[in-house]
Order: sequence, then C-alpha cells, then structure tokens
Amino acid sequence: MLAHVTTFAIHGVESRRVTVEVDIRPGLPGFAIVGLGDRAVREARERVRSAVLNSGFEFPARRITVNLAPAALRKEGPGFDLAIACGILAASAQLPAASLERTAVFGELALGGELRPCRGALAVGEGVAAAGLPGLVLPAYSAREAGLVEHVGVSGAEDLAEVVAILRGESAGTLPPAPAGAPATAAHALDLADVRGQAGPLRALAIAAAGGHNLLLAGPPGTGKTMLAQRLPTILPPLSRAEAIEVTRIQGIAGLRPGEGLATERPFRAPHHTVSASGLVGGGSYPQPGEITLAHQGVLFLDELAEFSRPALESLRQPLEDGRVAIVRGQRRSVFPADVMVVASTNPCPCGHAGTPRCRCGEADMMKYQQRLSGPLLDRLDLLVDVQRPSPEDFEGPPTCRSAEVRAQVVAARERQAARLERTGARCNAQLPASLIRDLIPLDARGASVLRRAYDRGALSPRGHDRVLRVARTIADLAERDAVATDHLLEALSLRQALDDARSEGAA
Repeated sequence: MLAHVTTFAIHGVESRRVTVEVDIRPGLPGFAIVGLGDRAVREARERVRSAVLNSGFEFPARRITVNLAPAALRKEGPGFDLAIACGILAASAQLPAASLERTAVFGELALGGELRPCRGALAVGEGVAAAGLPGLVLPAYSAREAGLVEHVGVSGAEDLAEVVAILRGESAGTLPPAPAGAPATAAHALDLADVRGQAGPLRALAIAAAGGHNLLLAGPPGTGKTMLAQRLPTILPPLSRAEAIEVTRIQGIAGLRPGEGLATERPFRAPHHTVSASGLVGGGSYPQPGEITLAHQGVLFLDELAEFSRPALESLRQPLEDGRVAIVRGQRRSVFPADVMVVASTNPCPCGHAGTPRCRCGEADMMKYQQRLSGPLLDRLDLLVDVQRPSPEDFEGPPTCRSAEVRAQVVAARERQAARLERTGARCNAQLPASLIRDLIPLDARGASVLRRAYDRGALSPRGHDRVLRVARTIADLAERDAVATDHLLEALSLRQALDDARSEGAA
C-alpha cells in the first residue's frame, strides 16, 4: 500500500515542501529511505522503528521504501521523523490515509515515541500557509512559534500516540503555556544615560539610528566605543509585525529562541574578531546563515575592526550594498537576508594611543595597521566619529541624554521617512535607491555648490556623494525639516570627510 505525507525541509531561512511517499510490499523485511537525505535522515530508520513499537503500534515486517520528494532537493536534520512514522502507519492501515491529505506534520521522534522540537517551526508554518494546507501537527514545544502564522490550524502533540489521536479526530492537541514576560537582563538595563560626555558620538548615534546608516567609531581604547554601540538598540524604533516575523523565523532556524513566541527586540550581534568569512556572511556545504543574517533588522557590531581577517571583512562588501547574501554551493543558490546596520570600532594604531607620548608604534606598524581596512569597505560606511576621553567634569555632570528621549526623536524621523518613501520599497533613508536620490533630496543652489566643491576636490567618491545626501536627509528629518538645508549638508560632509580621510590612509 502507498501513502503520502506532507512535511517541509528547511532551506536557508525558508521552508520547501516535501512529500514523503511510503510504500509497503510483501517480501523480505527491509527499511530504505531515499531522496537525497543526510546522515540524520538516514538514521531516522532506527528512531522511527523504535518510536512506532514503543507507542503501541505495529511495525510492518515487510519491505518498506520511503521516498522524500523532490529527490533533487537536499534534506537534512531529524524533522522528517514524524512524517515517515505517520506514512508507515497510514500505509499499514493503522491510521486513516485521508487524514493526512490536508494536514502537514513535522518533528523529531525519540526512541520512546516522544516528540522533540526541531528548528524552523515558524518557517514550516509559513510553508504550510503558502501551500494552502489548513492544518499542521508538530511538537507542542514548537506549536506556539508556528502558531504565529495566520490561517493555519496548528496542533501541538507530546508524542506519536497523541499525533495519531489528532489525525483521527480524537484529540485537539495541546499548546504550551504562553511564555512569561521577558526576564530582566543586562540588555534591558542599558541606557544612553550611562555615557558621560561624548556629545559628538551621541549625535552621530542618533543620526545612524534615524536613517539606518552604518557607523564607524574610532578612538583610543577605553573611551566608550563599545558602550556606545551596545546602547544603539535602545534608541532604534520597535519592530513592526512583519519585521518581527522575519527575525523570529531566522532566530528559530538558528535555534536562538527555543520555545519562545514573537521576537520583540531588534537583534544585536557582536562576533569575535576571529570569525571566518563563512561565519560572518554564511556558507558551508549546506549553506547556513552567518552573523550578518542573524543580525537582520538589527545591529551587527564589529569590535576592533582592524583585527578581523581581511577575507572576512571583504566578504561584507556586497551584502552591505545589496542588503542580502547570495551563496552558491554545488550549482545551488541560497539567498539570506542581510538588512543590518553595521557599527564598527577601531583604534588609531596597534597600541591605540597614536598622537600621544604613550604611543610606541613605528611608522611601518602604523601603515600596516591602517592597510588592514580597505578603501572599498570604508567607503560603504556612512559616518565616522572620533571618540576621545571624556573630561573629569563630564563624570560629575548630569547625563547628556537618555535613550527614551533619543528614541522618540528617532521614531518621529522614521515616520517622516516612511511617509516619503512609501512607494519606493525603502524603509529608511539608507535604503533609498540611487535613481531616486536627486528627486527626493533636492538641494538649493548653495547646497549644490558646497557638495560639488567637495566632490571636485576628490573628497568624495560617487558612492560617497550619494551617501552624504542620504545622511543629510536624515539630519533634516531629525530637525523636522521638509527640505535639506546647507547646514544639514555640511554636518553630513563633516562626518564623511573624516571617513574619506581614513579611507585614503587605508588605501595608501
């Protein structure tokens, strides 16, 4: 007898529909799984056999062939266990085959028949909705995550016996209790009020957050660069539901938020400088998302930028421009989202004390250190801020600003951008297409003259020219101005000039 069961495979950060075909025929007892599965899929034979028997069902002593279609799609992980078990029960008339026609199943089986959660429950739920199926059965632990998808009836089960009861119509399934409020963590306690002095860097932080711009913090060690970067998420606007769904799907596939519901905070990823290029942008034999994708819709913080390997940093160039990562392995292409704000910090020299009597770096050391950062990479950063030691008076005085105040300004600026960019497909000024810059950011005669002089002097690349306009538009939004004034343009140029000076040194 032949049975068909619908399940899903995780491919990158999306799900692909897979049909599990189970054929049981008379002959010598055997159990074969075909369809381009990895080792975890092949090992499903032993898990499924034990789970079926230990759940009180009969395991057919016949020739069993399981095909995972389409056969050209690579399948990995133990998420196919439940579909294979249900297919065997349906093909052996222990489960009504008709109950599987409009219901997908997904999950790993323990030897005793218990269900274990698998990564990617939300992606599977979205795949079920796209396939037009009304129902999904999966481990109860993952049911709340999959239930975030609208118009899909999600049923959670604790073991194989409960799955069979659900498919027979004898049980409605179970759902775990709603997760309690997020626990108080150090991340929630962060605030810009902790930063003393640093009016210039705080201003640049607000501009970066308001427009989604990339930021480079440069200065001696211990001056607060990391502290500033860690507090950037506290002034970013809250996630929209569509953004939260994207973040939850990616984090669910990566196993970062097991058993939790919808993400409520923007990601903040800070990989160590020893990370490889594939760890940063994704890769592997079976392509997996990298740090830039795990930071999607949030912040990717690269502390000690010059200490990262050159291949890792250069791999960021295209994702920063396109907002996505395309990886080709074995003539197969995987695309990962990478809409992030990059915040980086660096020291002026290997010891960090350039320009002071404490510096012991030679000229060759300085040049070698500066050349670690390529001009093309620096050209993709919008703002450079010099972070210096605060004065003793700064420690004694009141906070320069608080996160709640700055976040209100950032949210207001983003709302102005959303209204202006509604039909462009962009969400913030940093994403504004180059073809629309001159239409949406007109300059008066004085502003155009200032920008042209800067370009004629060679202080700006063509890419830098457009990025200055985007930053100036953000500064105007923070000031609640409809037009970009010369003052806004000069402030944007002052930040970009320093960046282009650093780029010139790095390219020297």
